[in-house]
Amino acid sequence: MSVIVVTGSSSGIGLATAVHFARLGHEVYAGLRTPAAASELTNVIAADTLPIRPIALDVDDDASVARAVQEVLSQARRIDVLVNNAGIGSVVPATRETPDEFRRVIDINLSGCYWMAQACGRVMQPGSSIINISSVLGLTTVGLPQAAYAASKAGLFGLTRDLAQQWTSRKGIRVNAIAPGFFYSEMPGLEQHLDAQLPRILMGRIGDADELAAAVVFLAGDAGSYITGQTLVVDGGLTVT
Repeated sequence: MSVIVVTGSSSGIGLATAVHFARLGHEVYAGLRTPAAASELTNVIAADTLPIRPIALDVDDDASVARAVQEVLSQARRIDVLVNNAGIGSVVPATRETPDEFRRVIDINLSGCYWMAQACGRVMQPGSSIINISSVLGLTTVGLPQAAYAASKAGLFGLTRDLAQQWTSRKGIRVNAIAPGFFYSEMPGLEQHLDAQLPRILMGRIGDADELAAAVVFLAGDAGSYITGQTLVVDGGLTVT
């Protein structure tokens, strides 16, 4: 049984990933930014009696990151897998985006991943794994003004490679990223835009969060034990066209 930390676990990919690991018998710590965000997760835990423990975690706050990691260590004594999933979207025309709006996206989506990886990397033992959830919007576009979001997700590719080259040989920590394609659960309110992308997707449909969670489990486990510094694209063939 491994000890798993998943950030941004209130819904969508984060929730599906936490549940996926828990159903495999792992001990899961689900990072939640606010108590209100815990409602859906609490319902899932109650329905399935899963070994998931909610923890308060705001990746944009270094003190919160430190407290969350310490809380996991105090209860579980170790952290085997970190899934850096917390993030926010942004749809703002580039000529109208304010410095604060841009910085907020970068601070949460990119810097927040770094601070979590740094805090966990300091205590992780050889054989541990970090998985950063990026996006295909770091590789392509969806016809919406998403400069901040695209920049933050593209930055995760470089962060992943660099942490892998620093930590894999020296500390035995594998670091990889996943670039999800389009998933309904991750972009509420944008369904009409996602449907317009269907002609670009070879599989002809939007992805399900459980499919992305399965890819995370693969990279985190023994099946992915010879993979590090890579970005796995899970997009139904969107970036092939």
